[in-house]
Amino acid sequence: MIDTHCHLDMLEDPASALGELGLTQLVSIGASVQHAHNAIALAEGHPEVFASVGLHPTDVKDSDSPETRAELEALSLHPRVVAIGESGLDDYWAHDQLGVQREAFLWQLDLGRRRDLPVIVHTRDAPGGERASQGCAEIIKEANWTRGILHCCNGHAGLLRAALDLGWSVSFAGNLTYKNAHAIQEAARFVPMDRLLVETDAPFLAPVPRRGKPNRPGYVRYTLQFLAALRGLSEQEAEAITDANARAVYRLPLT
Repeated sequence: MIDTHCHLDMLEDPASALGELGLTQLVSIGASVQHAHNAIALAEGHPEVFASVGLHPTDVKDSDSPETRAELEALSLHPRVVAIGESGLDDYWAHDQLGVQREAFLWQLDLGRRRDLPVIVHTRDAPGGERASQGCAEIIKEANWTRGILHCCNGHAGLLRAALDLGWSVSFAGNLTYKNAHAIQEAARFVPMDRLLVETDAPFLAPVPRRGKPNRPGYVRYTLQFLAALRGLSEQEAEAITDANARAVYRLPLT
């Protein structure tokens, strides 16, 4: 199995996660300069680990600068880097910062285009709102970059349609398994089979039956099992499909 999105350096013992529950490859997200360095170091030390580099929207206000962008651009050339991000818009933790987030998001979409790498998109709305989702949909259409991943799909119909129209992949995390995640579950039924991805976002968003505990990359199997049931697939079929999709979008080697 492939975990397409985790924060491996945030685990107490990153190496302990490798191989658990059949995990064969994973992408460790470097959504700040320091986390990018950490992710690349882990990828250099473990052949099953790959890295992304970018700037998380909640860090943009305090961290975005010409120096930050120059360092991330340099890191994006590393041979173990397979994506840019996570980037996007966050109206939940960073309320009223969408303007500065937008500029950083557009820059990362442009970096993805220049490096020919997929851009991983984070979207989180304020409670009862949809400004971040609507804004992300507008920005990705404006950028018109055809390699991207909706990370931790939130089920927003407009954003989902914009991403699919561009040919993007859509990734589902542990919250797909939550009882009241009706919009996310409906999105998981709708996404074309060749665009489906699964992830953990570890150490966050642990799926049922591990909800409430720190998430781990191997727990991607629980999300896969739930997705397989939603789509009327066997676990083996769903694993083959999502692994093939992950290798395609990230251009990962066969194991």
